[in-house]
Amino acid sequence: MLLITETHQDDLKMIKEANADGTPQYYIEGIFMQAEKENKNGRVYPSEVLIKEADRYDSEFVQKNRALGELGHPEGPTVNLDKVSHCIKELWVDGNNVYGKAKILETPMGDIVAGLIKEGISIGVSTRGMGSLEKKDKVNVVQDDFVLSAVDIVADPSAPDAFVDGIMEGKEWVWENGLIKCVEIEKHKKLIENATRGESREKEIFRAFYKLFG
Repeated sequence: MLLITETHQDDLKMIKEANADGTPQYYIEGIFMQAEKENKNGRVYPSEVLIKEADRYDSEFVQKNRALGELGHPEGPTVNLDKVSHCIKELWVDGNNVYGKAKILETPMGDIVAGLIKEGISIGVSTRGMGSLEKKDKVNVVQDDFVLSAVDIVADPSAPDAFVDGIMEGKEWVWENGLIKCVEIEKHKKLIENATRGESREKEIFRAFYKLFG
């Protein structure tokens, strides 16, 4: 299974509310996921796949107050508690869109997000999940085994994310002895090892990353 990340910024609202004691409380609200539409990563989520998983995540995580997310792009499917910045309080489906509302928490990462919101910085959300892809008509269709892991906050969703996608999709995640384990995909290793100075920039990036972290 691959780690699949998607970024959304359209119609994302920054909300400031007041707590009972008058202190400010910050939220983000908007489209978290979209179905039946090719995204900028060349992937499509069938409606039945996305709605089924949104309902499961809402039931098992949102309604139990455990739908935590991080600030930034994690490199794995699990949530790191030391990087948690928000908790999703509401998740609902409207047509082919999955909307959400997340409360910014009083954590070190949450304080950074609150500071960005106060300064008027545009932020977005990045969904993170596990699943397989099937190529159909030049797009990758997310399959029925898709499992949503988290919805994270990113500070610059409009930036090119090819390098991030290359890292994420250059790894495969499997269950082994009750633990989730990262396995390098062999073809990406060969691509990195065989890259030469005259090849594309993408291959050079892969090779540099592999030297540092491979």
